[in-house]
Amino acid sequence: MKSKWMQWNFGLLLLMVFMLAGCNFGGSSEKTAGEDKKKTDNAKSEKVANLSLSNDIPDLNQLKTTDGNSFNVLNNVMEGLFRQNENNEPEPAMAESYEVSEDGLTYTFTLREGIKWSNGDPVTASDFKYSWLKIMHPDTASSYGDILYDYIEGAEAYANGEASEEEVAITVKDEKTLEVKLKAPTPYFLGLTAFAAYFPLNEKFVEGQGDKFGLSHEAILYNGPYVLTSFDQASGVTMEKNTEYWDKENVAIDKVNLKVLKDTSTALNLYLAGDLDKVYLSSEDVNTYKDNPEFNTEIEFRTYFLQFNTTKEPFNNVNIRKALQLAYDPKILSDSILNNGSEPSFGLIPTEMTGDGNQSFRELQGEIIQPDAEKAKEHWEKGVSELGKEPVIELLTSDDTISKDTGTFLQSEFKKNLGIDITLVTKPFSGRLDTMRADDYTVGVNRWGADFNDPINYLDLWNQNVTPLRGNYQNPKYDELLSAAKSEVDTEKRMEYLLEAEKLLIQEDAVVAPLYYDGHSYLQKEYLKGLVMHPFGLALELKGASIDN
Repeated sequence: MKSKWMQWNFGLLLLMVFMLAGCNFGGSSEKTAGEDKKKTDNAKSEKVANLSLSNDIPDLNQLKTTDGNSFNVLNNVMEGLFRQNENNEPEPAMAESYEVSEDGLTYTFTLREGIKWSNGDPVTASDFKYSWLKIMHPDTASSYGDILYDYIEGAEAYANGEASEEEVAITVKDEKTLEVKLKAPTPYFLGLTAFAAYFPLNEKFVEGQGDKFGLSHEAILYNGPYVLTSFDQASGVTMEKNTEYWDKENVAIDKVNLKVLKDTSTALNLYLAGDLDKVYLSSEDVNTYKDNPEFNTEIEFRTYFLQFNTTKEPFNNVNIRKALQLAYDPKILSDSILNNGSEPSFGLIPTEMTGDGNQSFRELQGEIIQPDAEKAKEHWEKGVSELGKEPVIELLTSDDTISKDTGTFLQSEFKKNLGIDITLVTKPFSGRLDTMRADDYTVGVNRWGADFNDPINYLDLWNQNVTPLRGNYQNPKYDELLSAAKSEVDTEKRMEYLLEAEKLLIQEDAVVAPLYYDGHSYLQKEYLKGLVMHPFGLALELKGASIDN
């Protein structure tokens, strides 16, 4: 019985094979093989870059987003009147040319011929005006509205709801000509137009998307070198070359996978396996790979700092703020804990940021804060006495490796130098931002990367900008210094105002405690050429990159 059954089963199998052959599956197999070979050939010719981010991507709505990861994406799918080149200088992008009036106040931009959105619609001067007015509108509540209304005549009154859009000095002369009048001569204005707040928007598309705008790759219209084909906040984005981009001939990489990888060891393993083309190293890995020919370092105009919430106990007490400010050594943090190319921060403004034209701001100011365990203890005891109790401290930080290492270091330093135990609260990058914006913290590790190469970009964060994210800080004297700097045309005098403002913010009011200037040690495949990380502005620049293989 068993043998007969097996014979029958085998016969049935043979019958099925012949039936499949009779249905011409053999002919289809030849076609499939040919298609597979074609796909393989195409895959070989397609240039694909695989890169990573250490934190999630909170938001791609350019009207509201504020974080570096979102800007890294937006910089490669969008474009303003100007764009930063490989030398970190602004060069014409959507604008073909421009003119400046003799008094330095009026800029007239002429757009290129044939510039298009990714849906084929033309990019016009009206797209810029619409975008700029929308980001400044009170209903938008953008954190970056001031990067426009601080400079454009009539814009501040409009942003405050005190003037109409017709009173803002942004004029569409025709669909190829845009005129902008500034409040005062601003030598770095062209650089500002390369930043995300100055990108154009297609009004019809944005209004059609409503609240969905920027929440998915389908809910964005692109005018930059790439378009998004996928976007997930937690896992990353995929970009593909924009066939409608005016300068597509100079976009050499066809596809970019930008993955969110919070764990540095995971990212390194992927790099070693050939699945990443660049990887940032943890402090533990730097010594292992520092002699590798693929090893490099980079420094950004980005400062990490403790942001104290000045309206919440215990950090409504200046002595408690000063105690924590002096109770750790930034040099130990940067050199021993991070060990990744970062530099110790003894002020807010990064080392290389411009000053008076002859010296950097940091050279002019010097180190305005130094660790001092004895003074820290004195401030702590005085603050405790004023509060009438020993405070409980929770330190909010992100959940990536470097942030957690920083938090653990501070926890140890405060225990050693102040005799206190603090609790670390770690959240995803976007969750940390949301928590701070919701005013649900007392102290958190925060950061700021410069949008343009001038110290006012840092100092202005606390100028009349009373928000939880900036510690709810308010000081009329500080506001006056920044206002004076904005209207001052004499470079030397202007710099005096800015130098005094940093001292007031750090030394006297102790609103923040500087940690380090962000640097990176990384490995990069030798075949990946021309990848630029700008030290300020929108960091990641893919346009000039290529893959040589």
